[in-house]
Amino acid sequence: MARETKIKEGFLYNIWKSQNFIHPLTTLNGDEITILNCGTLNEELAGPDFKNARIRIGNLTFVGDVEIDNSYSDWKAHGHNLDNKYNKVILHIALSNPNNYTHVFTRDGRKIPSIKLSSFIDKEQLDKLKTEQDNLTANENLFIKCQTLINGSSYDSKIKFITELGFQRFQKKCLKIYNRLKELEFVKELDLKEPIITYELTQQFHERNFEHKDFYDKNIWKQLFYEFVFEALGYSQNKVQMTNLAKHANINFLLKLDKDGIILDKYESILFHVAGLLNENINYEDEETKKYIERLKLNWNSYRSLYDNKFMNETEWNFFKQRPQNFPTIRIAGGARLLYQLIFNDLISQIEKKITEIHNPKVLINSLRTMMIVKADGYWKNHFVFGEKSKIEVNYFVGASRADEILVNVILPIFSVYFEVFGKKDLSKKILKVFSIFEHREENQIINNMITAMDVKEEARKALITQGLIELFRNWCSKNKCLECEIGKIVFN
Repeated sequence: MARETKIKEGFLYNIWKSQNFIHPLTTLNGDEITILNCGTLNEELAGPDFKNARIRIGNLTFVGDVEIDNSYSDWKAHGHNLDNKYNKVILHIALSNPNNYTHVFTRDGRKIPSIKLSSFIDKEQLDKLKTEQDNLTANENLFIKCQTLINGSSYDSKIKFITELGFQRFQKKCLKIYNRLKELEFVKELDLKEPIITYELTQQFHERNFEHKDFYDKNIWKQLFYEFVFEALGYSQNKVQMTNLAKHANINFLLKLDKDGIILDKYESILFHVAGLLNENINYEDEETKKYIERLKLNWNSYRSLYDNKFMNETEWNFFKQRPQNFPTIRIAGGARLLYQLIFNDLISQIEKKITEIHNPKVLINSLRTMMIVKADGYWKNHFVFGEKSKIEVNYFVGASRADEILVNVILPIFSVYFEVFGKKDLSKKILKVFSIFEHREENQIINNMITAMDVKEEARKALITQGLIELFRNWCSKNKCLECEIGKIVFN
């Protein structure tokens, strides 16, 4: 089998479930393998592919999980060796293993046998799978239904509709932010005791007419900012977890900390403890890790008696299929530094001042972007997880592309709401102007596919257009609302 051949893991799952092998399975060390129960396919986004399998390897029977990869190297490339979710894996299956490596290792250091699946599959079966996959890929290349007909719609009409959707998406973000702002104020007025995330909004809240004087408290704006910035730092895989972390270790608690020269250490200590990422199984052999954890624990012990909110569990966090620079540990480290700016240096007032005083939109964008970029320092400059020194240094906890994402999805909508609430209409219009000309570095598969499908490469750098394309795909194309779409009405008639 050629090394470069890749088979979608869904096909490999079917091979595993069917157990249709050309001869009995053995490890690369020669131990016989008997599958008593192949396990249950894991339908969740994270974790091993099959759960609760029963497998006899040699003379021992194991109960646990099974992970299936295209290549032996995927175990490390996908971060399984750093993820506690994979500590219960009992068998690693790789379609290709050109160097015939016999084992992989879990985060807790346990050896797991790795078998080379291609040795047990008929070549004709693989060729058939490859053909099926190629046919499927060809069909998938037609990303949206109107892709082959899109030239029936003029460029100007496409851009006009996508632009409208971009502004609609921005307004949806503003509405989400405003609703959370009202919720924070309402909860504050109820004087609920921690943990406050267990409350239910009453009919009184839904009937309440809020006025600008209800939002004078700076701390509710700080909490709002905190939650949405952390959500943006979490990407799609950890945005809920990061938002929950901001709600648990909230501003009201953080304001109880003494402001001194080690306040950043305190923020890190609290965030990692509340996130559940600082467990007792961390390898302390690394002297730098030992000293860092001692500092975190010392700071935590000083304030743990003041904390009575919820704790998270390490298993809630997703490391799977994340680039190490995007691991939750790195994002929390970056978030701690933005928290320092938010609380210690009054970041919201700084941003408001820049928006008010800088009249050139492009200069303003660059200035705001710079405020959101966080350079790496300290322990997390050369670690991706606790206890394992990385081979490469982390340059930024929050780089330029993520800073752009925070500007588009958090800063601009929050300040649009802020200026609307306090009647500063000119500044609210200025925010929309900035959004309309903003060019960013964001790239994802949906955006790239939609740019190609809509044939709007000339406008692809504009945040307004990319936001409109996301809105178009999620709320029209993916829901088959072709005849309700302004573009679809043209090309299908």
